[in-house]
Amino acid sequence: MTRLDEEPIEGTEVHACQVLVVGCGNLLRGDDGVGPVLVRHLWEHGVPDGARIVDGGTAGMEVAFRMRGARRVVLVDAARTGATPGTIYRVPGPAVADLPPLGGLHTHSFRWDHALAFAHWLLKDAYPDDVTVFLIEAERVDPGAELSPAVRQAMEKVIVLIEADFLAGLRPPGSERPRVEFTEDGYLRLGADLAARRFPGDAAVAVRRDGELWLIPLRGPQGGGLLLKQRTPEGDRCVLVREVLDDRFPVGTHPAIWDDTNGALRVPLQAERWSS
Repeated sequence: MTRLDEEPIEGTEVHACQVLVVGCGNLLRGDDGVGPVLVRHLWEHGVPDGARIVDGGTAGMEVAFRMRGARRVVLVDAARTGATPGTIYRVPGPAVADLPPLGGLHTHSFRWDHALAFAHWLLKDAYPDDVTVFLIEAERVDPGAELSPAVRQAMEKVIVLIEADFLAGLRPPGSERPRVEFTEDGYLRLGADLAARRFPGDAAVAVRRDGELWLIPLRGPQGGGLLLKQRTPEGDRCVLVREVLDDRFPVGTHPAIWDDTNGALRVPLQAERWSS
């Protein structure tokens, strides 16, 4: 992943790619940082060939340079319209034609729309044909705050949309983002392939952290922890997590992230359909 404030960009440099995903916003101001946080999650899953994932921060002018040579562009930013926090807006390219004027803007005032307006002016005929903007309604933008639960949940939905609509076609077969299932009786179910690759010892530690369930593999049952039980003849495994989650968990199938840095399977706890 590239931070725009760490790598100067030449105006003539071309970054050819099939899909460019840019997260805009300020990481230091709560929900305003949802764009950069989202691209970090995409980065952890791995960037497929033909895609570029960029933390745009608040450097809107340089985002425009990054768009040169991209066939499809996806921008993610926070919104403050007064709607319910976590509301998601998907704005396709034709709907962003009415962009703000460039006069009087400076680098600190740039948002997604300013970046696109500047890119129109800068790139002219080289402006990408396919531009999509995802906006997530913010709840709080206090300095030093973390993402609010509503915005974190919305961010996970947008990640699924980006993976399905823009990145899935660039990934080799079998490399799709893993999915897990919370069952009605409080088990977390893992597919046979995921269980075999990441949890060969059939034991794990489950912890709740930052709005996610982390499942950390152990070498074997002798190390304690929770046991992964075989659920189907095909090798699917399940582990009881209801006590770790205080009997509140989002029943159904959900995307997960394998975090190489921490050696953990991270499952966002979206509250669309909580157990009772």
